Amino acid sequence: MPDGATVAIPPGLAIAQAMPDVLPPVRARRGLWGFLRRYPTMAIGGGLLLLMLLMAVFAPFLWTKDPTSLAPALRTREPGAQFWFGSDMLGRDVYSRVLYGARVSLLVGFSVAICASAIGLAIGLFAGFIRLADSIVMRVMDGMMSIPPILLAIALMALTRGSVQNVILAITIAEIPRVTRLVRGVVLSLREQPYVDAAVASGTGTVMIMWRHILPNTLAPLTVQATYICAAAMITEAILSFIGAGTPPIIPSWGNIMAEGRALWQVKPYIVFFPAIFLSVTVLAVNLLGDGLRDAIDPRLAKKL
Repeated sequence: MPDGATVAIPPGLAIAQAMPDVLPPVRARRGLWGFLRRYPTMAIGGGLLLLMLLMAVFAPFLWTKDPTSLAPALRTREPGAQFWFGSDMLGRDVYSRVLYGARVSLLVGFSVAICASAIGLAIGLFAGFIRLADSIVMRVMDGMMSIPPILLAIALMALTRGSVQNVILAITIAEIPRVTRLVRGVVLSLREQPYVDAAVASGTGTVMIMWRHILPNTLAPLTVQATYICAAAMITEAILSFIGAGTPPIIPSWGNIMAEGRALWQVKPYIVFFPAIFLSVTVLAVNLLGDGLRDAIDPRLAKKL
């Protein structure tokens, strides 16, 4: 075609317009800013939870006092320069007790989430893949789930003495059936997949099939479930301590602080208000982290930015 020549377009032929760029540049999707844009709930929840963890670990260095030291002459002081969150009826610093109480709540939440997930995973794999044991194991789990978790935890705590270890054990037993049902449902759908049938046909053992093909595919939903168990465990621990069936009163926990301040709620509401706020923020952070993990793991919900 000679230079400068034009091409004639037939009258009935339209030219398609250039499509706008839907995806941002690759560089904009990387790094911290890209992560915040793709998973804002995970970033917010993880940041809040990390802040609570740092606060609990470095509580002795955050201008705190001995959370158990008594000062009757300084009791029920309003929040101010001397007591940032005020003092309780025994003169103890509420700020120090709240920061040290984060250790108990986070320890209970993480411990219950790990223990309940590990035990529930083992039972769920066994019940979901071994058909003979499915009906027996799941009937036991259904019976345990018929009892509300808080009532089951109270009954278990009534059989033992109050301690952090017994609280973790009681809440773990109450949460195991929910993890078991989740894992068992995932296993029931996975064991009918063609790759499992191929492994069985090739002579692979049951244990190896569960280890190679079933277990890896259950970790994603189990991780999301573990975050909700962690949040539920912290709430249950606060309820048990609030009604006097949890950790001993000498141990500062958010539930114990609220239980001790309920008698003065109408005149000194800050004693209950500050631990309740910290508990609510921590539970919200764990739930946001769980929602973000669900969005990131589930390809149907993942944000393709």
